[in-house]
Amino acid sequence: MRNIYNALLLLIAGATSKQLARQVTYLKVENKILRSKLSARVTVTAQERNRLVRFGAKLGKARDQLVSIVHPDTLRRWIRESRKPGKLAQVKLGRRPTAESIRKLIIKLARETGWGYTRILGELKKLGIESVSRNTVKRILRANGLDPGPKRGIGTWDEFLKIHAATLWQCDFLTVKSLTPKGFRDLFVLIFLHVETRRALVTPATYHPNEAWVCDQAKAFVKHAEKSGLGTNIVMHDRDTKFAASFDAALERTGLQVKKAAFRSPNTVAFVERFIQTLGQECLDHFIVFGERHLNHLCSVFLDYYHRLRPHQSKGNGLLVIKGRHRSRRTPDTVPISDVYCEKRLGGLLKHYYRKAA
Repeated sequence: MRNIYNALLLLIAGATSKQLARQVTYLKVENKILRSKLSARVTVTAQERNRLVRFGAKLGKARDQLVSIVHPDTLRRWIRESRKPGKLAQVKLGRRPTAESIRKLIIKLARETGWGYTRILGELKKLGIESVSRNTVKRILRANGLDPGPKRGIGTWDEFLKIHAATLWQCDFLTVKSLTPKGFRDLFVLIFLHVETRRALVTPATYHPNEAWVCDQAKAFVKHAEKSGLGTNIVMHDRDTKFAASFDAALERTGLQVKKAAFRSPNTVAFVERFIQTLGQECLDHFIVFGERHLNHLCSVFLDYYHRLRPHQSKGNGLLVIKGRHRSRRTPDTVPISDVYCEKRLGGLLKHYYRKAA
């Protein structure tokens, strides 16, 4: 190997300036081809780095055209640091790693927004972070199993619900068997549920859910939503034929949007369906219903319990409506059993526990 370098030096020494320029150009092309055959980035030892500094310091502006094993700026930095005694040996190889806080921020932005690496890079610059490049953002996303490209398309159903939950209501019919002198008959109530707060409205029961009755319930719902102060923009329901065209028209006249669920897609109105299941399992399934007034009473008692007294897992086991003695307050870790009271409703079916007031 030494003989090859000696021959190369003799050849260069005997060449004219024009021939020398051609030889340098050839060597640059050959070096570029050789570098392209390598599968990974070339790293250098401390000794090799010192040699690059020693010869590169004399190149001047030609460094930008000649240096290829590292970035010209890296070589310039090495040269500057070599002039400080003992400094060069402390320099780590390669580029500085991205700060852990920035890496976590990039991952957070990607997971919360679905943005691509270009949009994330712009957001970082807006925050005053300019130490990362496009490739750095892309590499961090891929290393964490995230697609560096942006999410496109209409989005998922879950995303739609999260975006519109504050102003989205779902409604559906509940059918209950009622015992009458002529046997069992179907009683109907219409249930509206606000998706974000899970607060519900149960209409008065009827044996005849005709078009006129359904329209009256639509108008009553609008008044209830305005009085409660809950956001109202979209009302969703399935394709039950009892939802007449006049029902949708009554809602749309007040400025609301009506969305119908796709055929055979009960999951699109899953929130109100889940409330209906809760109402049945915790209350109605335990009774034989005797007429409209009886069903209205059962629904009214349960609805008050559901809103003010029943913890809800989807809300961190909190209450939907907090009033009076049920308002949260700081309490000791232990509570004497004698201070805990039980309030029963519907013959003890619905139980609520509370502490004795101080």
